[in-house]
Amino acid sequence: MALALGLLLAVVAPVMAAPAAAGAPEVDWTACGPQLECASVPVPLDWSEPDGPRIALSVIRRLASRPDQRIGSLFVNPGGPGDSGVGYVAERGEALDALTSGRFDIVGWDIRGGAGASAPVTCFADATERASFWEGLPVPSTRAEERRYLAKTIELARRCGERNGELLAHISTADTARDLDHLRRLVGDRRLTYFGESFGTLIGQTYANLFPRRVRAMALDGVVDPVASAAGAEAVLANGLADSDRVFREFLRLCQAAGPDRCALAGHGPVAPRVNSLLRQLRHAPIPAPSATPPGELTYGEALTALRFEVLPKPEQWPLAAVLLEQAIQGDGSAIETVAAGATSDQVRMLLQEQGVALVCADSPARHPARAWPRVVDRLEAVSRVAGPVVGWINAPCASWPIASADRYTGPWNAATRHPVLVIGTRFDPQTPFGNARRAAQRLGNAALLVHDGYGHLSRRDPSTCVLRATGSYLVDLSTPANGTVCPSDRLPFDPEFGQPVP
Repeated sequence: MALALGLLLAVVAPVMAAPAAAGAPEVDWTACGPQLECASVPVPLDWSEPDGPRIALSVIRRLASRPDQRIGSLFVNPGGPGDSGVGYVAERGEALDALTSGRFDIVGWDIRGGAGASAPVTCFADATERASFWEGLPVPSTRAEERRYLAKTIELARRCGERNGELLAHISTADTARDLDHLRRLVGDRRLTYFGESFGTLIGQTYANLFPRRVRAMALDGVVDPVASAAGAEAVLANGLADSDRVFREFLRLCQAAGPDRCALAGHGPVAPRVNSLLRQLRHAPIPAPSATPPGELTYGEALTALRFEVLPKPEQWPLAAVLLEQAIQGDGSAIETVAAGATSDQVRMLLQEQGVALVCADSPARHPARAWPRVVDRLEAVSRVAGPVVGWINAPCASWPIASADRYTGPWNAATRHPVLVIGTRFDPQTPFGNARRAAQRLGNAALLVHDGYGHLSRRDPSTCVLRATGSYLVDLSTPANGTVCPSDRLPFDPEFGQPVP
């Protein structure tokens, strides 16, 4: 899920603005905030039937702050899968404008099937029906809980099929790439300038291979492996988990090194054995959470949910996470229970377990039936003890998914663009492992790898002035860093001034 980008600063050389494409159709923009304009753009539900049924894409742009030196539009996608691109630009448009020195209109859109207003997938009539369906059911940790949870995922897939019908056949990333190409034409750009994060990198790689001659510049941060995605749900989930435990070990190691003044888990003996002992205890039985919201017990599945979504991807949260884990070690799981409850709120459930799952299933159909899915989760847990069960069970509906994609792109993935694609990989990323970025840079016909020597999911989570400057210079003047360039983070996690600009 995409959150704040942080302060984006770039020093870039000016270039001549590119003229709009002659005779390009236009978007009917309406002011929707300071420097912001919004629109609803109709597109075919099925791009193979351009005159058939249509859906509407919700689109936003933040106008370039230096319109006299405007180059064109920078299309952005925050990942998710399915996070709102409209919300992303509304929240982060100013920072992205700063990154690119005011030279682009920053354009975002809600992808079809995802969160927002562009034909979203919804599997329940309202929040009350959704809450009643799940009944607070956490990620399972026993075979009995697994059987109950699996039955829910089978029913969820059936509900999604009934409520969304034909839409589910047309929400693949290939469909979204065709939407993006249509939007590019509508804003009058001859070639696409694009910045994608996480799942947005799959959109970018798909676009670059479908339309390589239409790419001006493309920066991809936190790379999803398209080969694993095409291979199926089990393969793409296992790929995304490859570095999760490694990042968890780094969290514990850096806490130990920071000491008790900066990390609450330190100072009571070695950190890693104490935290691992807590997880073993939770796997055996829950612990009290008397002041949670609502009060209850902290289960093993809930602890893993908190680690997967709110700790490992976000190094800015690591000092607070250490406090909460120390409280749990002392016998009170209330704070972690409250964090886990937030990760299963109505809005998050809809994004993760309906829209996100629908998009994963569209691109990466399951290769095993529902009855075999518990064994799939076992294999995912072998890849990552701390994240495998959570990721595996959230995506279990793919094993029962009722509708296959009509237009799923499965490769090849080695097209050459006119200018290099900039591939940004963070060394310790728990969700899109660094190896994905290295392989993508090697696989694409024309690409350069920028190594972020840092922590968390996406380079913005662990700010690096070096990464920001390189990305800004690339997007504006097409100045590509040497392949393999290494950028350090500005500060280490557990630094009290983490995330603050370096003087």
